[in-house]
Amino acid sequence: MFGQPTTPRSRVVLASTLSAGLIFGMAACGDNKDSGSSGTSAAAIDCAPYTKFGDLKGKTVTIYTGIVTPEDTPHINSYKPFEQCTGVTVKYEGDKSFETQILVRAKAGNPPDLAIVPQPGLLKQLVATGKAVAAPAETEANVDKFWSKDWKAYGTVDGKFYAAPLGASVKSLVWYSPKDFKDGGYTIPTTLDELKALSDKMVADKKKPWCAGINSGDATGWPVTDWMEDAMLRLYGPETYDKWVNHQIPFNGPESTAALDWVGSYLKNPAYVNGGLGDVKSIASTTFQDAGLPILDGTCMMHRQASFYAANWPKEKKVAEDGDVFAFYLPAKDASTKPVLGGGEFVLAFADRPEVKAFQTYLSSDTWANEKAKLSSGWVSANKGLDQANLTSPIDKLAAGILLDPKAEFRFDGSDQMPAAVGSDSFWKQSTAWITGQDTKTTVDNIEKSWPK
Repeated sequence: MFGQPTTPRSRVVLASTLSAGLIFGMAACGDNKDSGSSGTSAAAIDCAPYTKFGDLKGKTVTIYTGIVTPEDTPHINSYKPFEQCTGVTVKYEGDKSFETQILVRAKAGNPPDLAIVPQPGLLKQLVATGKAVAAPAETEANVDKFWSKDWKAYGTVDGKFYAAPLGASVKSLVWYSPKDFKDGGYTIPTTLDELKALSDKMVADKKKPWCAGINSGDATGWPVTDWMEDAMLRLYGPETYDKWVNHQIPFNGPESTAALDWVGSYLKNPAYVNGGLGDVKSIASTTFQDAGLPILDGTCMMHRQASFYAANWPKEKKVAEDGDVFAFYLPAKDASTKPVLGGGEFVLAFADRPEVKAFQTYLSSDTWANEKAKLSSGWVSANKGLDQANLTSPIDKLAAGILLDPKAEFRFDGSDQMPAAVGSDSFWKQSTAWITGQDTKTTVDNIEKSWPK
């Protein structure tokens, strides 16, 4: 069984994502002609795919999620074309306590028709209640057409396909100042060796190449887990990464030990960190929200953090390739491969009525992905039918380009898939101890000991 998904880290990431929607999506949430105010109309779409489900007029579908105000507005508005096509009413319920309450409701026999599930581990727990139902053939056909096999696998439990992917985030990013890179004569690295050489060149230029912060309240330490997951993906490939996440190889084995040492070659290197913030130990006391900000004054040159970090830049700063700050893809060992670490959401059903199946099919379509993209920024999808021209923010376009690259090999955040005793407990705590001086062997040994027998 995968771990408890109701973690402080999940709430932190959700809060950042919601903030991103607020900062980058004000126009979409307020002035768009397709907004939810009375008297407006949704965009016209092809209604033919939904006629096969019969006459659905007057029917209601409930959908339950942790996506709340202000991010709920573009979601609700994106359902309107489906409602107009079918006559179905979609009742949206956003709840900050979703990740605990959805399990309570499922076990009690009172689940919604559909739930937007943010983690594969939680998805498996919900399927294990016996209340979830497999996705309809029409939804599965959309997923086969519009998503990679990697994505479909995360919505599959014990060989049965349950949940279509929805939104996504990219974690394999490095934030930087385009102006400072240009002034310093620095180029975006395309391999890990080039990343190391770039860091060394910055040191030679008397600059601190990296800044980092892992303080996140009860979830302190989680940014190290993302660094390590990216290292596992890049040094050993997706198949070994999967074995590591599923404990088919030990946490204190040679692969994960080398991966953490690789992270240490950056985060525990006093010549590399912690630009504008202090010494290596200051990483533990610096909040993840503040960690990248020294880029803006040039005291730090790079910060490895996910696409949702866009929410943390001051609103007056331009996030773009020609702006105050932007991001580049954290490179692989060589330019021929493209491992991508990230997160995402999945739509799981607890009912198989025709109107529920029809709505699942709509949400799994390229039609919905493009409607959603037009309505809000701070949101992307790995749906291959997404027209990137419909994305309004440069960072969204960057993230979508990475996700939709034919070479991309996507893997979901590893700690979110591990048992709670590891993924949201020992991995965080031991990572923090490691940053403040604990050696690598003790760290990986302690995490291995915590793995449930």
